[in-house]
Amino acid sequence: MSKRDLKQQKFRTKRGKRLLRHLISTSLQYKLWIAFLLLLVVIGLIGYYRQLRYGLIVTAMRDYTSWGIYISNFVFFVAISLVGSLFSSILKLNKNLWSRPLIRVSEIIAVAAIICAAVIIIVDMGRPDRFFYVITHLRIQSPIIWDVIIISTYLVISILLLYISMLPDIALCRDRLTEIPNWKKRLYRVMAINWNNHPKQIAMLQKISKILAIVVLPVAFAIHTVTSWLFATTWRPGWDSTNLGPYFVSGAFMAGAGVIIIAMYFIRKHLRLKAYITNLHFDKMGRLLVLLSLVYLYFNINEFLGPAFKMVGVEGEHITELFVGKYAPMYWFVQVGGLLLPIVLLMFKTFRKPLPILIISIFIVLGAWFKRYLIVIPSLQHPYLPIQGVEESYLHYNPTWEEWAITISSFAWLLLIITVLIKLFPVIPVKKYKPVSETTAEQNILKNES
Repeated sequence: MSKRDLKQQKFRTKRGKRLLRHLISTSLQYKLWIAFLLLLVVIGLIGYYRQLRYGLIVTAMRDYTSWGIYISNFVFFVAISLVGSLFSSILKLNKNLWSRPLIRVSEIIAVAAIICAAVIIIVDMGRPDRFFYVITHLRIQSPIIWDVIIISTYLVISILLLYISMLPDIALCRDRLTEIPNWKKRLYRVMAINWNNHPKQIAMLQKISKILAIVVLPVAFAIHTVTSWLFATTWRPGWDSTNLGPYFVSGAFMAGAGVIIIAMYFIRKHLRLKAYITNLHFDKMGRLLVLLSLVYLYFNINEFLGPAFKMVGVEGEHITELFVGKYAPMYWFVQVGGLLLPIVLLMFKTFRKPLPILIISIFIVLGAWFKRYLIVIPSLQHPYLPIQGVEESYLHYNPTWEEWAITISSFAWLLLIITVLIKLFPVIPVKKYKPVSETTAEQNILKNES
């Protein structure tokens, strides 16, 4: 073996130890974080118990505002789940090597987000048994059943993408990790399904991964266009638009990229992976975020320019309430703080460093959630047929504590799933499908570790 091969083998051994160490030891900080998330989950379960016992009357949803904060959460979770296809499909198939350490993080986020999206829909139905009625009494001409079909399909493909990519690393955990509990050993042994790095296994794995990476892309676009179709077929101001499909997709890519940056920062810090998630990754993600934000900005202008130019009837009332009415502070926070300022700031390299881009990404993600709230609530409060002869509660929508508790719990579930998956499996790929030459990135890692 040459000196270069020995150096490369030493690097890979050292890399494996570094990338697997968080699977062995459990810190007090991790336990406190899990306990905090479980506390939020319990609070949400109390709110959901009250909703099951007394019905949807405990929420602020009424005949007019029939889609409340739950549907806002659903659209948000679906949006950030799209980041899995962005990295697993678009960047991977384009052979962007810099994105390799981020692919598994994006796939984990995609799986967690789409699970939470599916659950929050069941919560919104009131009685969970109604979900089975949707399946047993499905109407193929309804956009709702198409939403159920496409979400289920995307969930299955996302799980397969994550599992297939982790298979060699799961086998590595099975073979190398001896200082772990027996249940973990059994888990790795079962999930590894006799993987032994045989050339036939590697060839099959590469073929399946490529097929899934191609298939997930149209499914990911479909999940947003079907959701936007569901909105567009509902007769409400702000939704009667052919722009909703690309508007939803572009906004989802931007929000998902923001979530990835936040995840990158905390994984890099708490798992001590600065040598693998470098400033270069934050810089590249910042550039990508600017591009995605500019695309989303165009569709934002396109979405509001037509109704604002005409200002006709209820459409005009809806636009007025967004621009200068009671929703104006939230609307301008979304547009300025969550879209325009990030574009301007990220043009400068100083703001594409880890801490500044983390703060910018938090504002982007907050803006993305508020945006989904603005898509749902104001439109429902301005029906084309005037609201007349109803109780005062029908005229306004202010989420009750039960709704807020379930909403916070759903985000706690999202973070809990991500945290547990990161704790159980290597967050950055350790095992290569085949031996590769030492890349510039690997040389930089060696330099950082020396």
